[in-house]
Amino acid sequence: MSERVATVTRETGETSIECTVAIDGNGNADVDTGIGFFDHMLTAFAKHGLFDLAVDCDGDLEIDDHHTVEDVAIVLGEALDDALGDRAGIVRYADRQVPLDEAVASAVVDVSGRPRFYFDGEFSQEQIGEFTSDMARHFVESLAMHAGLTVHLEVTGENAHHEVEALFKTLARTLDDATQVDERRTDTPSTKGTL
Repeated sequence: MSERVATVTRETGETSIECTVAIDGNGNADVDTGIGFFDHMLTAFAKHGLFDLAVDCDGDLEIDDHHTVEDVAIVLGEALDDALGDRAGIVRYADRQVPLDEAVASAVVDVSGRPRFYFDGEFSQEQIGEFTSDMARHFVESLAMHAGLTVHLEVTGENAHHEVEALFKTLARTLDDATQVDERRTDTPSTKGTL
């Protein structure tokens, strides 16, 4: 199996980003977005998905966190899509539930090449430090659109920090499962022959 690694850069009037992801990593993360809680979530995503992830983002945080979070999701999604290549041999489907104290998040993923996103839940607090809680939902939506994923997410809880962290962790575990190579399969997991 060839290395499933990709680097993507993005330069706009709102952000400057470089992102490298290795799908078959060890969970190492080197992340600097300027938003402490977002860095924590991306580090948790890498750790629990066993992805190696490097993200450096200089964004217009003097405005708010929206452009930084959205653009990192776009770049990470593009990097995942590139690293997956033709997706031959992958498991493709996976689902997980992850608790964090009172919060529970679940994810169902199809690494299909067809981007769709569905979300059910509300975050208990509007802000977590400098991170707007609803940006967690928008992050996954933007990631799905640019990585070619169908993602269904649900979250419940009483503390937004726990809810968002459970969401990032369940997404990581689900993507790790779905992107694993099935040694029994040599072709693309579709009757169409392509994803």
